[in-house]
Amino acid sequence: MTEDGWGTLLPPLLRAAGIDPGAGFDVVPLTGGVSSDIVRIDLADGRAFCAKRALAKLKVKSDWQAPLERNHYEIAWLRRAGEIVPGAAPRVLGEDREHGVALLEFLPPQDYALWKAELLAGRADPGTAAAVADALGRIHAATLGDAETGRAFATDALFDALRLDPYLRTLASRQPGLATPILAVLAETAATRVALVHGDVSPKNILVSRQDGHPVLLDAECAWFGDPAFDAAFCLNHLLLKAVHVPEIRLALLEQAGGFRDIWLSHFPAHLRPEVERRTARLLSCLLLARVDGKSPVEYLSAGEQQTVRDIAMPLIADPVNSVGAILARTGAHLAEAQP
Repeated sequence: MTEDGWGTLLPPLLRAAGIDPGAGFDVVPLTGGVSSDIVRIDLADGRAFCAKRALAKLKVKSDWQAPLERNHYEIAWLRRAGEIVPGAAPRVLGEDREHGVALLEFLPPQDYALWKAELLAGRADPGTAAAVADALGRIHAATLGDAETGRAFATDALFDALRLDPYLRTLASRQPGLATPILAVLAETAATRVALVHGDVSPKNILVSRQDGHPVLLDAECAWFGDPAFDAAFCLNHLLLKAVHVPEIRLALLEQAGGFRDIWLSHFPAHLRPEVERRTARLLSCLLLARVDGKSPVEYLSAGEQQTVRDIAMPLIADPVNSVGAILARTGAHLAEAQP
């Protein structure tokens, strides 16, 4: 969307939120993500806000189309998550549903660090992974089996377009020898509708307060009432990918992944934990491979690191395990042998 377009849409959105644009404002494009246009709005009086609009075609090499109505569900997720865990999501200040625009509070970089940048720089604060696991667990537990939330986030088609198809269905087509177990995981995930899911719990979508370390989850465009195992597996996957890529924090990340699993699972009733972990482990194995051979591969892995991920993930898909701990143990052993 052009800056002129923002200039037309933003004044009424600001006023509807009780914000007087006064003498005018500047629009500054922000980077990050492939699915939206995001800008900072700088008012003449020094205040700053954030606006976000979903794109019909995502900014990836493959042809990846996604419905625009996901913007509304993202806003709904941010509001619901913020009610459950105050501070876990940016405050929603306004919405232009007709044009798919969200007006959000702006979280300045001097006050918040991007978790992905911290990890890639070799800084792995154990408090961050633990805090993310706790926030996710609280959101999942608060919405577990909640029929009203289920009706509000009946976004099966959106989740398929944004997650199941580009990650798992595409992966099955590109790895035909593993298609049967991958598609089985896809079908089970699609059929499991038990709690409110963020759908993109990646370090690139998590800001960490420099003051108290609390995490803020962004980019909830994939919001869905479905399988909470997807959120845990998605985040754990990124910790394992960073363990492959950043050897100086490899052991720390594997340890933090184990702690993440323990904290997150502790929020579920004891009788549900084995089954939730089994689904998490199956998804984690597939998502590992999907971030190399799916429609949206991570950008920082070298060709050799991509092959390392395949060597870890493919046996786990072919002969599945039922615990996250088993995946962490195999990953650690493989990396210790292959890249001491």
